[in-house]
Amino acid sequence: MGKVRKKLYEVIFEADTRAGKFFDVTLLLIILLSVILVMLESVPGIRKDYHHILVLSEWIITGIFTIEYILRIVVVKKSWRYIFSFYGIIDFLSVLPSYLGLFAVAWQSLLVIRLFRMLRVFRILKLTRYTLAGRTLARAIWASREKISVFIFFVIILVIIIGTLIYLIEGEQSGFRSIPLSIYWAIVTLTTVGYGDISPATPVGQFLASIVMIMGYAIIAVPTGIVAAEMIRPVTPGNSQVCPNCLYDRHDDDAKYCKKCGARLNP
Repeated sequence: MGKVRKKLYEVIFEADTRAGKFFDVTLLLIILLSVILVMLESVPGIRKDYHHILVLSEWIITGIFTIEYILRIVVVKKSWRYIFSFYGIIDFLSVLPSYLGLFAVAWQSLLVIRLFRMLRVFRILKLTRYTLAGRTLARAIWASREKISVFIFFVIILVIIIGTLIYLIEGEQSGFRSIPLSIYWAIVTLTTVGYGDISPATPVGQFLASIVMIMGYAIIAVPTGIVAAEMIRPVTPGNSQVCPNCLYDRHDDDAKYCKKCGARLNP
C-alpha cells in the first residue's frame, strides 16, 4: 500500500490511534443522527414543515457514507473481501435506499418510496462496529448459538404440545378453532405477552394456562443466563488491529501476524 493509502487504512479500520478514534466517534454520531432523521421524517407534521431540511440533511449524510464506503473499498488489499463481508453489506445497504428513492419516483409508488426511506434505519447496525459493548454482546451470542438453538428447538416442541392440549381441552366453542391458532395462544401465553384475544373458559384449560404462565418466566430466564455466562467468561485481551488481507480483527494484544491468514499486521 502507498503511504497515503496506508494512513487511510489505519484511520478507517483501526481505532488505536487518535485519528482512528476520532473517525469512529464521528461516524457513530452521524449514524445516530441519520436514524433520528428517519424517525422524525415519519412524523407527518415534521415531514410537512421541515421537508426540505430533512431531504438536504439526508443527502449530506448519504454523501458521507458513500465516501466512507468507497474509501473502505480502496484502502483494503482485497476489496471483494470487504464488499461481501457482513459490515461491507451493511455499509452498502446504508447508502442504497437514498439512491433507490430517486428511481422509485418513476414507479409512481409511494409505498415503495416509503419502504426505501425506512430501510435507512438499518444504518443502526453499523453501530456494532464502533462500540466495544456491541462487539462483546455479539461475540457472546455467537458463542452461545448452539445452546440457544437447542433451547429454541425445545420451546418449539413445547408450544406445539401445549397448543394441541389446549385445543383438545377447550375446542372450537371457546375460540380455539384449530391447532395452529392454539399454538399461537401457547406462544403468547408462554412469553407472558397475553393479548387476551382468545382465552380458556374451562377450569382445566385455565389450570393449564396458569402452568404455562409460570413456565414463561423460566423460559425467559434461560437464554439470558446462557448469554450472560458467555459475557462474563474471561477473554484474552486483544487489540484493534484489522488484518489488511482478510479483515480479521480478533488478534492478541502482542500479535504481529494475522492468526487467520498469516499476513503481517500494521506496526
